[in-house]
Amino acid sequence: MKTKKFVLVHGEGFGAWCWYKSIALLEETGLLPIALDLTGSGIDLTDINKVSTMAEYSKPLIDFLQKLPEDEKVILVGHSSGGACVSYALEHLPQKISKAVYLCATMISDGQRPFDVFAEELGSAEIFSPESKALIYGNGQDNPPTGFMFEKQHMHGLYFNQSPAKDVALAMVSMRPIPLGPMTEKLSLSAKQYGTGRRFYVQTLDDNALSPDVQEKLVRENPPEGVFKIKGSDHCPFFSKPQSLHKILLEIAQIA
Repeated sequence: MKTKKFVLVHGEGFGAWCWYKSIALLEETGLLPIALDLTGSGIDLTDINKVSTMAEYSKPLIDFLQKLPEDEKVILVGHSSGGACVSYALEHLPQKISKAVYLCATMISDGQRPFDVFAEELGSAEIFSPESKALIYGNGQDNPPTGFMFEKQHMHGLYFNQSPAKDVALAMVSMRPIPLGPMTEKLSLSAKQYGTGRRFYVQTLDDNALSPDVQEKLVRENPPEGVFKIKGSDHCPFFSKPQSLHKILLEIAQIA
């Protein structure tokens, strides 16, 4: 295997902590997993109300890639809305990424916004209505919302319908609000940069947050090099199907 470094990018509300099973499995296989906290996520203490762009949100990932030795490349894995950060990195530093893996992720096309994918699925009107308890108004009620946090009771059915109770408990005490700015920013993805990347998509077939139909549509509209499927996985395969996910990551790493 030429590329041994896996950089794991969490999705909305999560942090590096969510990859703990995948980190252990990859390390046992002799690989080098690195899980990052995006800005305002995990143990990064930035106030999310001050994170308004994809550039700010993805900064820890871009900084990490820029500091790699010149001839070194990584396999980038993005979960859920972390897929948009992977696309952003492919656009800005394609030379540092040997392969990009989208794990039930927002693999959007040029000019799309990361949250468009979810809006379609979850009914944006309901979630983004002024009455929604999920929205955070960091700059006061008269200004646009700055953050977003799913209500706890919704999380179970949407994200963790196949996850072990211990992992759900971990998530419930660890999840943080998401900065809305980066999620509602239109991404510019060019054929010259992003288009040269080797993309792979991993579909989760028992996913209530990003349904198999929506995942299928993402793949159809923006075809990757390869598509893998995890049966019986909810929106968090690193919790519900860690071994299946691990096998797929190894398989992708071994593709010449």
